[in-house]
Amino acid sequence: MVVVWKMLWGSLVWLSIMVQFFLLSHCSMKYPVRNIGSKISGGKSSHGVKLIVEMNNGIVKVILSRPYGNVRGITYQGVENLLDSSLDSDDRGYWDCSWEDVNGKNGKQTKILGGEFQVIMQKNYQVEVSFKTTWKRSDPLPALNVDKRYVILSGSSGFYAYAIYERFKGWPGMFLWETRIVFKLSHWFQYLAISDSRQRLMPTSGDRARGHSLAYPEAVMLKNPSNSRFKGEVDDKYQYSSETKDDSLHGWISLRKGIGFWIITPSHEFRTAGPLKQDLTCHVGPTCLSMFMSKHYTGVPLNVTFENGEPWKKVFGPVFIHLNSVSNRTKAISLWDEAKQQMRKEVRSWPYSFPQSPDFLKSDQRGSVIGRLSVKDKYLKVGTGPARFAHVGLAAPGDVGSWEFQTKGYQFWTQADERGIFFIKAVLPGIYNLYSWVPGVMGNYMYESSVTVTPGTNIKLPHLVFKPPRDGPTLWEIGIPDRSAAEFYVPNETKYINKLYLKQDTFRQYGLWERYTEIYPKKDLVFTVGTSDYAKDWFFAHVLRRLRNGKLQATTWKIVFDLSKVDRAGMYKLRLVLAAAHLAEVEVRVNRRESSRPYFTTGLIGRDDAIARHGIHGVLRSFTASLPAYLFVKGSNTIFLDQPRNEDIFQGVMYDYIRLEGPPQRTYQS
Repeated sequence: MVVVWKMLWGSLVWLSIMVQFFLLSHCSMKYPVRNIGSKISGGKSSHGVKLIVEMNNGIVKVILSRPYGNVRGITYQGVENLLDSSLDSDDRGYWDCSWEDVNGKNGKQTKILGGEFQVIMQKNYQVEVSFKTTWKRSDPLPALNVDKRYVILSGSSGFYAYAIYERFKGWPGMFLWETRIVFKLSHWFQYLAISDSRQRLMPTSGDRARGHSLAYPEAVMLKNPSNSRFKGEVDDKYQYSSETKDDSLHGWISLRKGIGFWIITPSHEFRTAGPLKQDLTCHVGPTCLSMFMSKHYTGVPLNVTFENGEPWKKVFGPVFIHLNSVSNRTKAISLWDEAKQQMRKEVRSWPYSFPQSPDFLKSDQRGSVIGRLSVKDKYLKVGTGPARFAHVGLAAPGDVGSWEFQTKGYQFWTQADERGIFFIKAVLPGIYNLYSWVPGVMGNYMYESSVTVTPGTNIKLPHLVFKPPRDGPTLWEIGIPDRSAAEFYVPNETKYINKLYLKQDTFRQYGLWERYTEIYPKKDLVFTVGTSDYAKDWFFAHVLRRLRNGKLQATTWKIVFDLSKVDRAGMYKLRLVLAAAHLAEVEVRVNRRESSRPYFTTGLIGRDDAIARHGIHGVLRSFTASLPAYLFVKGSNTIFLDQPRNEDIFQGVMYDYIRLEGPPQRTYQS
């Protein structure tokens, strides 16, 4: 490998290398020391000098600005730069954050620019460099120290990036909304790949510029694209979001050059809000993102709030920027399969042994937790059984389900097998709560005792039993308790199409909120228990109706059901589980729609934006309405679900699961 610092002076001269580091590859091939010159480039520092750092292992060359630590260029397979050379050199690959101080001032999106460069390691098998920014009270910048690190290994087709974020005691408070790495690629990367089924040829930024903006700037209908096949399609970056648990690999392929550019995330421990958090991956540009935290699909609760004087430290990454290629360009799409193999290799290698920061703990500095989880519900035929394929995780101590709102610490998740047995490995030392949810079972589980992990320990927990929320037998239910509205009716016909989602993930199509008015132009949804099918008759989102005059009308859904007998001495429970909510409210009335006051209301809830951003869920919210027997009658009954907030078309909720329980069996007679 070769690492080169270059100084670009403001005169028309070639410069000799200031410093060179000679490294060996794993196969012991030597890359000889070379005289590498540089031509003058525009732009100067305050001292009339512009510095760069080259990291080169003979396979890939990475050019970094000094001391900022931005990625100016990536040379691979004879291509001088995989990044967009038409952009300013410091706007091609960079870290940034969105923030605001506690007074609501100075908030903005800010590039994280290093102020101090250092070579951390220079060996024949590895180079690691650091670009550190140190906060000063006089700076109008977020109160954070950030140490950005880049690592290149011999024989590796790519490079690693990670960073240590730190605040010290006594520093002013602030809000941190988002932080990420951004790569803006050359225009000949036009094929996007997020998963085995979510792959497509993409329009260009020029196509978007010539398009028609829709309800918000991110959504554009393509009117005059360079490729006619895109005409009439909608492009929106949120259509390419993924859940954290499904986002270990995404990237772009150049069909023209047979080259792939990928971001591999081998662990999600440093991401916020758990495995179901949705976030951006890639979008037209072409742009490739590594999102570490954001409030997308969650809203304000996912802001990281630092109080005045609050210290904090967290390591984000490493992530691997992987490059691959094929000689036969007609097989360029197969680069996705090779990238998946590399992703599996990186996952198996976690935690990495090579990062030099002492803040990144290696395998022998971590612990593990093993256990078994069962579900006990006396009102189900199975009674007690294994928590099959439960999602189980360790996160900071909190309330049941609080992991969905945690932003400052680390989380470690796994999925149990069909017997409910789980193994959580590579856990950082600390005190945790163990959280879980089980597909098909309502509610959140939390182990009543804290779990303390120390280096090198393998903790075996006692047999855990999850007793989901339940007061009485199920009289009827709508949906599946899976934290999503995916099982409900999502219309697949719309004038605003993205062809990728004609046969899969139809909820990602733009404008589906308008389809409710088309399907229910005057009367709202009525669901009859025992007759209706929630997959066909329950619209996936409880949204507003747009009237002909453009005004928005609140909507009321009805659930009609029969009771053969009413237990006058008992209490009925309506379990209302929401998969998403955005500036909405659900009011519950029973048999009397004209009642001026609802018997139960959620109050104003949510800023998930899942309806606008094509998510099928946001943050889970569960409510229980205790309904006295006098509200019901023998025979036909109706529960009214009102969503009265109607200031914005995106206000509404998505239901996950609704269940009416009768009084406990000791008093209930069917």
